[in-house]
Amino acid sequence: MGRADRLAVSAGVESLHLMESAGRAVAVEAARLARNGSRIAVLCGPGNNGGDGFVAARHLAENGFDVRACLLGSLDALKGDAAAMARRWSGPVAALGTECLVGAELVVDALFGAGLARPLEGTAASVVAALCGSRVPVVAVDVPSGLDGTTGMATGPVVQATRTVTFFRRKPGHLLLPGRELCGALSVADIGIPPEVLNEIKPQTWANAPGLWHAAYPWPTPSGHKYTRGHALVVSGPEWHTGAARMGARAALRAGAGLVTVASPPAALPINAAHLTAIMLLPCDGAEALAGILSDRRKNAVLLGPALGVGAETRKLAETALASGAATVIDADAISSFAGERDLLVAAVKAHGERPVVLTPHEGEFERLFPDFSDGSKLVRARAAASAIGATIILKGADTVIATPDGRAAINDNAPPWLATAGAGDVLGGIVAGLLAQGMPGFEAACAAVWLHGETADAVGFGLIAEDLPERLPAILQRLHRGFMRPGEHGV
Repeated sequence: MGRADRLAVSAGVESLHLMESAGRAVAVEAARLARNGSRIAVLCGPGNNGGDGFVAARHLAENGFDVRACLLGSLDALKGDAAAMARRWSGPVAALGTECLVGAELVVDALFGAGLARPLEGTAASVVAALCGSRVPVVAVDVPSGLDGTTGMATGPVVQATRTVTFFRRKPGHLLLPGRELCGALSVADIGIPPEVLNEIKPQTWANAPGLWHAAYPWPTPSGHKYTRGHALVVSGPEWHTGAARMGARAALRAGAGLVTVASPPAALPINAAHLTAIMLLPCDGAEALAGILSDRRKNAVLLGPALGVGAETRKLAETALASGAATVIDADAISSFAGERDLLVAAVKAHGERPVVLTPHEGEFERLFPDFSDGSKLVRARAAASAIGATIILKGADTVIATPDGRAAINDNAPPWLATAGAGDVLGGIVAGLLAQGMPGFEAACAAVWLHGETADAVGFGLIAEDLPERLPAILQRLHRGFMRPGEHGV
């Protein structure tokens, strides 16, 4: 963000204009939250965040609010634009302390911004602790003070904001937990930074949304047919654990794969046959049988792991799938089967060739496969894992991160809490496999699948079970397709 500011100034935008616009945007949000004439405490830090706070204080006072400005440090210590904006504030400036909160009906938190990477201490920590216990609404500038804007983590006291106003673009900490919850309602203000600065910065991290991947989405075409839309293979577990594979297979079919086959141990065939109609079945009693099935190159995408069991046999199945050259989704038990044997997975992925490989661990599976990647934010850990394996990683959770070996990453924020239910991950794996079968690139397929998964769950609502997800997916796809049609494409 600092670089974006500097590039904007180089392009002719005055830095004071940027700060004025930022503070004014904060004042607008604060005024929306406060009642007319409310007493507002504006807590200003010693840097540019404090300068934004002085601008907000001035605009709020001009609009009839009873504003009290409080500063951490001295006015004489302020520098640059922050000092200039403090001089434009005509009211008194109190020293920051817990007494600043007395009688306040709203607080503007302009102490520290997204660049803070250390715990709050001293007076700032005391004031933040008192603020969190006061239940007074808070509008945070950029990020709640105490929150690391890069990691979404806080190592000490942190403000729980009611609303947060950030500038130009969201930061990772706005999307990663617990940062997302600490920010409250988030708005992004345009403060005059030209979008063209992104061409210079070349960001590698995105918020996951259709704009990131819709151009690569494999929509059906009039000349297409089932054989041009790929054939996904889902490997089933033993007869007492077959449901996970069926949910993955149905999701792959709903995601648009032309054909889907479940490869079952012989004893599981009758159980799967009793539940499946449009999805085909083949017997598969081990790695050698799987190799034979995948020798048919029309089967171009494989999902394996859900309820397969953890152990050497599942590891052999995964290695066989990777050796086939088919796009491969490694999930659940197949991930855990490489615990302590990661080098075998790395070698198999390296020998796989150009087709995509996607791993879909939750935190427990991630820890088993990557015990050495426990430090750092979720974004850092997912990127490190993708680089180590040479595959796309979907590190699941309420703030799922999708990362690739080349450093690209996306953070997802549309998953509702009721998506945390048994079998939901199997459905996600199936959606990924269905998109890969249709030729969608690995990163885009993973991002699209995660977004569709969350959006579908949100549409189902409370009471969701995993079986609901494939059945509600068509409605979400229909809405998405209509949203990206050009005017006139809907017909007359």
